[in-house]
Amino acid sequence: MPRFTVHIRDEWLAVPCRDTTNTIQWLGYEALKRYVKNKPDNGGIAAVKDTRFVVRRCQGLGLLDADDTIDDVLEDNDFVELAIEGDTMSPDFIPCQPGVSHLTAAYKEPGEYISLDGNSLTSTDLVNLGRGLYKIKLTPEAERKVVQSRELLDTIVKENKVVYGITTGFGKFARTVIPVSKLKELQENLVRSHSAGVGNPLSPERTRMLLALRINILAKGHSGISLETLHAMIQAFNASCLSFVPEKGTVGASGDLAPLSHLALGLMGEGKMWSPKSGWADAKYVLEAHGLKPISLKPKEGLALINGTQMITSLGAEAVERAQAVARQADIIAALTLEVLKGTTKAFDSDIHSLRPHPGQIEVALRFRSLLDSDHHPSQIAESHRFCDRVQDAYTMRCCPQVHGVTNDTIKFVQNIINTEINSATDNPMVFAERGETISGGNFHGEYPAKALDFLAIAVHELASISERRIERLCNPSLSELPAFLVNEGGLNSGFMIAHCTAAALVSENKVLCHPSSVDSLSTSAATEDHVSMGGWAARKALRVVEHVEQVLAIELLAACQGIEFLRPLRTTTPLEKVYELVRSVVKPWIKDRFMSPDIEAVHRLLLDQKVWTVAKPYIDKYQTEYIPESRPISPTAFSLESAPSPRKRVRHE
Repeated sequence: MPRFTVHIRDEWLAVPCRDTTNTIQWLGYEALKRYVKNKPDNGGIAAVKDTRFVVRRCQGLGLLDADDTIDDVLEDNDFVELAIEGDTMSPDFIPCQPGVSHLTAAYKEPGEYISLDGNSLTSTDLVNLGRGLYKIKLTPEAERKVVQSRELLDTIVKENKVVYGITTGFGKFARTVIPVSKLKELQENLVRSHSAGVGNPLSPERTRMLLALRINILAKGHSGISLETLHAMIQAFNASCLSFVPEKGTVGASGDLAPLSHLALGLMGEGKMWSPKSGWADAKYVLEAHGLKPISLKPKEGLALINGTQMITSLGAEAVERAQAVARQADIIAALTLEVLKGTTKAFDSDIHSLRPHPGQIEVALRFRSLLDSDHHPSQIAESHRFCDRVQDAYTMRCCPQVHGVTNDTIKFVQNIINTEINSATDNPMVFAERGETISGGNFHGEYPAKALDFLAIAVHELASISERRIERLCNPSLSELPAFLVNEGGLNSGFMIAHCTAAALVSENKVLCHPSSVDSLSTSAATEDHVSMGGWAARKALRVVEHVEQVLAIELLAACQGIEFLRPLRTTTPLEKVYELVRSVVKPWIKDRFMSPDIEAVHRLLLDQKVWTVAKPYIDKYQTEYIPESRPISPTAFSLESAPSPRKRVRHE
C-alpha cells in the first residue's frame, strides 16, 4: 500500500493511502487527524475540517495544489510538509535550498560501483562519489580483514579485558572501567554526547564524501567495526541517506569527533537525515522510507565511527581537485589576456626555464607556448604588434610560469598528502588482528592534512592575486590600448568597473583566509588532548579560497573576451579562439551596461565544469606530443649577435 510521510509542526506522521486517486487535500486532512489524535489538547486545532493549510514537497519546497490527485504529483514514500495557516515554518524543518545540491528528486542511483579496500581510493574517486556518480561495495579481501578485526574485539569483551574505548570510558575517563552490560549504552552515549557541532549542514555531496571516506577507512580492517554495521553504512550511502552534519565543531584531534558523531547519529536513526526522495526529515523515517534499519552499535563501534580525520580530508579532497582544475585553466585565461594586451611570448622560451627547472614552472611555460606559438597557431593579433618598441611585459604576464608554476607544484604536494590520508587508518585504538592486540596511538591527529590545506590556500590564492592585477591592466586605458573599463560610451556605461572591484574584494578576503589555522592550538578534554590541528577550519577556508579564485578568474576571462571585441577583425590563435567561442556560447558581448552577476556566474560554471580546459587541452596535447619546433620570432627588442636560425630547423629537447 502506498504511504506518505507528512511533517506537521514538530511531528512526522506516516499516512497510508489505499486509493491514490484521492486529492492532496484528503492527504492533508488524514495527516491532521493523526496529528490531533497524538496531542492531549488536539494540538490547538478545534476542528480538522475547518483548518486551512498548504502542502509542499520537502524536496525543492514545491507547493502542491489541494485539488490535484496524489497519483499525479507524488510517488510512493514521498515526504511532504503541511503548513497550517498562521503557523511559522517549523523550526524542525530544514529546507534544502535550490541549487545547493545536484542530488535532487530526479536523482537516479548509479549502476556503476567503486570497490573499496581502504588502500586505493583517490581524491578524484572521492569527489565523484560525492557527486553521486557511483555506488560502493567492499572487496572480498576487505571483508575478510574486517571480520578478523571484529573477532579479536569480541574475544576481548568475552574475556573481560580492560582496553581503552572498548571496556573503558573515553578521554579523561579512560581509567573508568565499564560493565559488560553497559557497553552498548557506552557507545551510544559517546555518539550522542559528541554530536555537538554547530552551523549549517554540509551539502549532500560533501556528506556523501564524508560517509564514503569513513567507510573506506573502516574497510582497512583496523578499526574493529563489524561487517554487519559496515554493510548498513554502505546501504545508507548507496541510497543517499545522509545525516545532518554541521560544518563547525572540530578541532582536528582526536580526529573530527563532532562531525563524525553527527554522521553516525543519523545512521542510528536519530537526529535529521537527507535523501533525494525526502529532503530533510527525521532520520528514522528517512531510513524506513528506503527500507533500511538504524544501526545498533556493538562494543567499540561508536568509537570506530567517530575517531578520524575524514571531515578534514574529504573537504580537502574537494579543495585540491578544484584547485587543480582552476590552476590549469588559469594558464589558458592568462594566455588570452596576454594576447589582448599585446604581450610577447619571448618570456616563455624553453631555454629560460631550463635554467630554473622547477616542474610547475616548466609545465606552465610549455602551456603558454602551446597556446601562443605563432608558427603553429598563427595569430593576427600577435603579428599586429610584432615590431612594436616595447622591451618587456609587466610581471603579471611575464612571470606567469614562475607564479602559476609554484601553485601547480604545491597542488601536487597537497594532493599526495590528501591521497595518503584518504587511505590511512586514523582512529584509536588500532586493532591488529594478526598480532592479537589493540594499540593506542595518535593517527587521529589532523596535522598532516591541516598543514597541507593551509599550504594549498596560500598557493592557490596567488592565482587570484595575479589575475586581479591583469584585470586592472585590461580595464585601465593607461595600461592597455583598450577603452576604459572595456566598454563604449564610457560615462554613460561603466562596463567592468565594479567587476574589477569584486575581484579586488575577493582577493582581499583571501588574504585573511590564507592565515594558517594550523598554527593555532587550544588544549581540550581536560588537557588530555592538549595539542590539536584546527584542520577542520583549514579545510573549510581552503575551499572558500579556491571558490574565490575561480570567481576572480571568471571575471578575468570575461574581461579578456570583451577585450577581444575591440581588436576585431584581428583573430588570436586557434585554441584561444575556441576559448573565446566557448565563453560567447554562454555570455554575449558587452555592448552597453547590463546585469553582470549572471555573466560572472555563467563563466564560473564553465570553470567548475572544466570546459575551458576541455576545449584547449587537445591543442596543448598535440603541441607536446608532436614535438613541434619551438617558434622564436624575431623582433627589434630581441637582441642577438647573430641572425636567428629558421625556427623550422630548431628542435625542442624538453
